[in-house]
Amino acid sequence: MAGIILVTGGCRSGKSRFALEKANSVEEKKFFLATCPHIDSEIDERIQRHKQERTGWDTIEEELDLSSVFDSIPSGAVVLLDCLSLWINNLMYAAKNKNSELTQDHIKDLCRKLGEHILNSNLKTVFLVTNEVGMGLVPENKEGRLYRDLLGICNQTFALMANEVYLLVSGISIRIKPHSETNL
Repeated sequence: MAGIILVTGGCRSGKSRFALEKANSVEEKKFFLATCPHIDSEIDERIQRHKQERTGWDTIEEELDLSSVFDSIPSGAVVLLDCLSLWINNLMYAAKNKNSELTQDHIKDLCRKLGEHILNSNLKTVFLVTNEVGMGLVPENKEGRLYRDLLGICNQTFALMANEVYLLVSGISIRIKPHSETNL
């Protein structure tokens, strides 16, 4: 197991647990890259609980500049980035605070550059966790639709680069890349 492994699925589908279990099976130094912002006491409690569940992991919290974090991780390490969904949310929020707007081209370019950065970093394996938001209802507002579109572009970009892609449904993993079935 090496390269980029993308783990996607709905909220509370078991993505993070699955990625953590897979990553724990790799014998290398481990880094958990968390993108969740500290927004309230409930989130802070979740963050602390999750840190306690990850024994033997170094946790790095970064909401926006993921490339600089990958620069600081030693060669041969295993990284679990949780999650791309919050990263896109954080980028949208930062752009809104600067009175600018993210475009699909901007996100595609950011994801492509980050993916290339990861591939060139000599890391053992990088697990990327993300939400699949394209299977639900069309959001009722412009910002929600923009988020869905930007995350979809991000997920597609990383899925193309990934060596393996897993979809989690109700705690059950389905490997969708490479295909687990043989074509007859």
